[in-house]
Amino acid sequence: MHFETREDIDSPIETMFAAVTDFETFERSALRRGIEVQRKSGSAEAISELAWDVGFEFRGTKREMQLSVAECDAPTSITLVASGNGMTGEMKVDLLALSPRRTRMTVRIELSPKTLAARLLVQSLKLARNKLNRKFSQRVAEFARMAAEGRDLTA
Repeated sequence: MHFETREDIDSPIETMFAAVTDFETFERSALRRGIEVQRKSGSAEAISELAWDVGFEFRGTKREMQLSVAECDAPTSITLVASGNGMTGEMKVDLLALSPRRTRMTVRIELSPKTLAARLLVQSLKLARNKLNRKFSQRVAEFARMAAEGRDLTA
């Protein structure tokens, strides 16, 4: 299953890359939402070595996954990979400087089921594809707007 959205932002590429890679803020935000996040390795200085164990409940079932930074090419792209519960996923954020003060952010998510149970879950998500695409685009647009304004990204 594939999701993709693109946003043009009135902010320099360096500012947007800093917002996209502010993992400590994302960790705090997840914890406030009841998601268990445990950093396994890495530090803010060595982005390419970061990895986490993540636990959350989805559709009444406890899910656990491992998340890590697979690739980081500052300030133009970062790729995160996740695996767990019979599924793998990849999220890639690409940043393109349109001008010194304007950036295009493209966010892609790819989910791949590896077990029958995961295939059933992905199939149920496909039935709600339009709603999920709309929500995904809205969340990315909200993140981009807040990052451009310099506001707290965890609200």
